[in-house]
Amino acid sequence: MFKALLSSIALFACLAGPAAADTPRPGGTLTAIVQPEPTAMTSAINNTYANGVVSSNIFDGLVTYDAQFNPQPSLATAWENSADGLTITFHLRHGVKWHDGQPFTAADVKFSLEEVWKKLHARGRVTFAAVREVDTPDDYTVILKLDHPSPVIFSAVNAVEAQILPKHLYAGTDIANSPYNVKPIGTGPFRFKEWQRGQFISLEKNPDYWDAGKPLVDKLIFRIIPDAASRAAALETGEVLYAPYNPVPLADVQRLKALPDLAVDTHGYEWQAPYYFIEFNLRRPELANLKVRQAIAHAIDRQGLIDTVWYGFGKPADSPIVSAVTRFHAPDLPQYGFDPALAEKLLDEAGYPRRADGVRFKITLDHQPFNDTFANTDEYLRQNLKRVGIDATVRNQDLPSFLRKVYGEYDYDIDGGQFSGYSDPQMGVLRQYWSKTAKAGIPWVNASNYHSAQMDQVIEALQVQGDGPQRVASFHEFQRIAQTDLPVLPLFEMQNFSVYSKRLGGISQAPDAALSSLKNVWIKP
Repeated sequence: MFKALLSSIALFACLAGPAAADTPRPGGTLTAIVQPEPTAMTSAINNTYANGVVSSNIFDGLVTYDAQFNPQPSLATAWENSADGLTITFHLRHGVKWHDGQPFTAADVKFSLEEVWKKLHARGRVTFAAVREVDTPDDYTVILKLDHPSPVIFSAVNAVEAQILPKHLYAGTDIANSPYNVKPIGTGPFRFKEWQRGQFISLEKNPDYWDAGKPLVDKLIFRIIPDAASRAAALETGEVLYAPYNPVPLADVQRLKALPDLAVDTHGYEWQAPYYFIEFNLRRPELANLKVRQAIAHAIDRQGLIDTVWYGFGKPADSPIVSAVTRFHAPDLPQYGFDPALAEKLLDEAGYPRRADGVRFKITLDHQPFNDTFANTDEYLRQNLKRVGIDATVRNQDLPSFLRKVYGEYDYDIDGGQFSGYSDPQMGVLRQYWSKTAKAGIPWVNASNYHSAQMDQVIEALQVQGDGPQRVASFHEFQRIAQTDLPVLPLFEMQNFSVYSKRLGGISQAPDAALSSLKNVWIKP
């Protein structure tokens, strides 16, 4: 009997052990990395990703998103869209408090939409342009009255894209320069505690958080570690447990991935739908020729670029709307596979034969100066183009110079870099193709001088169409025109990644997880 009892105990231990290890344990300090250092503690007035990584823990959004990009309750518990698409009603959660103890109400949402999102947010000015009026019949109801249907709004009201600021602290002030932008008061799971510039940002558990039992850790500290090798070392030693947005050199990823205590995960970035592109300056006579643009597309070995420069973190793109956005991504689009012989043929047909020195013409390549991988990408492209007789020079410059040359003076031939298309492409993709976004000095819009009445018509229809089959069909038509006219060539779908310790449980797999709170994360013993 004694042996039987021991066997039962052993069996129970085997069954209960792993389950116990997977049971969330509250408490402890979660140390993470944010790089580069944020410029503010809210993304409402500056929406760079570093600001969002931290501030999404301090602020809530009206909704979160599930794996299919469908909105789920957060500060809003329910919502309705009228049959004609001209009214959106949000029902707010009762009993929510700001970190200073004041009640959160519909007045905060109305103020944030009218005075912050529509006026100060880089994308919000377009995303919420259809909102004509905001009614608040009571403290827990927000009614948006629209000039025309605007389904994109539902893809833009999470904790990072549409942060709700406290009216009682911001109203009547210089919002863009408010002291609360660096010492924030939110409704989120963590309260701001301290920011030691160049060192760390410290947050602490919000004891009054509306989501009972959350967050699970007592403290959340974001360390600022500028050196990439030092970030990798901090993760390896366990000094840091979590780091989003490609925190280590790409060359180190496979080594870190093989370590038993670390995980490398590409989930959490799908909501942003990032892709790497090159954009042609159609003011240049060579590049104004469609056959030349097609030839350049066929000259580029995209899979080789991904494997060599990006260490496999990517997937060849077949559209400016990435394949993960399944609802809008179109099949059977014009494609430009790697075919140097066809590229040479097209260049000959375009009237640019090889000269005695083997060169057809010369161009410059500019890239967003965000990291060395972007520069290495241009070097890879230079070699591809040389093979078909195009002599390309890579220009390395700082960000102000890049913005001035590409978007101010239009003094470039081909520029390249990263764009975020987002789960609703109206938020991010259309701006590269719509002729009316082109304005000298305005960055991250149409710099190519692409003008197409057909494309403009499709884009303008998309901006007023209700959610349904016609909008999907219009996005498909947009992609067909984009891939036929080719003012922009999407090269590959980017795969950002996070690195974290396997001691962490509760890491979110949601499509916006990299820019969502860490309230569900806990530390295993």
